[in-house]
Amino acid sequence: MESVSDRHSRALLTGYFLGLGAIMAVWGARMPAVQQAAHLSTAGLALVLLAAAVGMVAGLQLGGRYARPARLPTLLSTGALALAGCLVLVGQGESLSALLAAALAFGLAHGVLDVAANTAAVRCQTAFGRPIMSGLHAAYSLGALAGAALAALTSHAAHSTLFTATGAILAGLAIAAVPVTRSLSGADRPAMGADAGKPPLVPSPGKLWLLAALAAASLLGEGAAADWAAVHLHTLGAPTAASATAFALYSAAMAAGRLTGDRLTAAFGAPTVVRAGAVLATAGLTIGVIGSSTPLALAGWAVFGLGLSTTVPSLITAAGAGGAKAAVATVTATGYLGLLAGPALIGALASATALSTALLLPALLAAAVAALAHRALENTTP
Repeated sequence: MESVSDRHSRALLTGYFLGLGAIMAVWGARMPAVQQAAHLSTAGLALVLLAAAVGMVAGLQLGGRYARPARLPTLLSTGALALAGCLVLVGQGESLSALLAAALAFGLAHGVLDVAANTAAVRCQTAFGRPIMSGLHAAYSLGALAGAALAALTSHAAHSTLFTATGAILAGLAIAAVPVTRSLSGADRPAMGADAGKPPLVPSPGKLWLLAALAAASLLGEGAAADWAAVHLHTLGAPTAASATAFALYSAAMAAGRLTGDRLTAAFGAPTVVRAGAVLATAGLTIGVIGSSTPLALAGWAVFGLGLSTTVPSLITAAGAGGAKAAVATVTATGYLGLLAGPALIGALASATALSTALLLPALLAAAVAALAHRALENTTP
């Protein structure tokens, strides 16, 4: 049974996930303004995104190395402060070299904070003895929605002003949360229940790597939405406010799907829910890209987010059946490869062809998820 301390830890982690989602949405929604301020080509913007991806890989490795219970509070606080500060630096960048350096640091801080928050969330979930990860990931989506909405509402303000204000607010909140954050290291006691002591039901190696591949395919779509949705709308001639709204709609739809995903999965089973959602995501993004109009594009990104909302939580749940944390780590780490490499890959494809053509890649990968969902998710839960 959870204690008051456990509930406080969950509330605090919800705040961290909200903040992480908000800062990433502000970053992604104002990419067109960053691109214009530094006079970047599509290839130049892809390099900036690649620098952020390289930084995040390093941050994930660094955070994973030090993400022990006693060090989690420090990783959370310093990661949040560093990420907020790096957002300010990105806002001040007016050349490719300056943006590359700022994006690299931003990605490094993002990786450290992300692995610390998820490790703390796993420990908090163990203390609760029941699933809470879906709710925390829904908090990330709600934070992203809030951040994208803020970017849309302030579209007439300079992006440097928005980045500075957002960074300052989130840094202040992180500092205020330090006393509570220090208590998180105790939320790692083993759950007590009827299944305690039983060996974990680990998926076979083949199924584990299939789960990992589908996670990468799904998170590539999430990375595409975060970094290219606003740019996509901008290329269609949409005003800045409408461009920033694209990721807000995506995030709202994903949050709604995650908030209802547990009930749908209980009623119909994970394979059916994931497969239906992936089909929906494929259709939504394909129509949004081929339609070449602002309303269809906005609707397409929203449907894409709704369709993908339950995929990653279901894949991680299947990998961790019975408490197999090593399997969860494999699926999560491989999934991040898609999240990190996807935006840069789309940028490279867009440079060689066109952005509308490149954005068909996440739609095709969603179709692959739909085709393989049943095979990946059947018989993987206790």
